[in-house]
Amino acid sequence: MRAYLYILLCADGSYYVGTTIVSLERRLAEHEAGTYDGYTARRRPVKLVFYQYFERLEDAAAAERQIKGWRREKKEALIRGDYASLPSLARRGRGERPSPH
Repeated sequence: MRAYLYILLCADGSYYVGTTIVSLERRLAEHEAGTYDGYTARRRPVKLVFYQYFERLEDAAAAERQIKGWRREKKEALIRGDYASLPSLARRGRGERPSPH
């Protein structure tokens, strides 16, 4: 089943990451209208800042879970299309310190 992964910028400056199997336009309208009581209903208006099409819902859902775990800076690099920066923005392991060089 085909799906979209999308990122919304909320009125409070936070990001919402979601997936949908319905049209992206319809899902965005649902967020804007507050159709469902959830995260974006209290943070309207929202703006679509990124989306990606997937042939399989499972792949879109896996990408959603991954991106939800990312820090803000990494999400913003994805939104900008700065794919080269994504590896360097990965979280460091516990206790790992940045290199002094």
